Amino acid sequence: MQFIIIAHDGDDEGALARRLAAREGHLATSAAGIKTGEHLVGAALLDDAGKMRGSVMIVEYPSRKEVDEWLAKEPYVTGGVWKKIEVIPCKIGPSFEHLVKRKV
Repeated sequence: MQFIIIAHDGDDEGALARRLAAREGHLATSAAGIKTGEHLVGAALLDDAGKMRGSVMIVEYPSRKEVDEWLAKEPYVTGGVWKKIEVIPCKIGPSFEHLVKRKV
């Protein structure tokens, strides 16, 4: 099952520093998820000045339970970067399936 993750960073003074501190771990976790086919698409959310302020991802897990298990270990969660997270079931349309690596 596919899910859109919309995650908003904190807006306090330390938010960007927390993001940068957790970024290497987040990218490593994402790379592992890409290899397994669980992480399909990801992007940083930007403010009008181009500063990172959150993330959006499309992931594929058997159920919401596995999404929650991944989020519990995600460095942007454990590092206090993402302060508000929305998890919404979705399905990538057939016109866009060529853009994502499918599980085999």
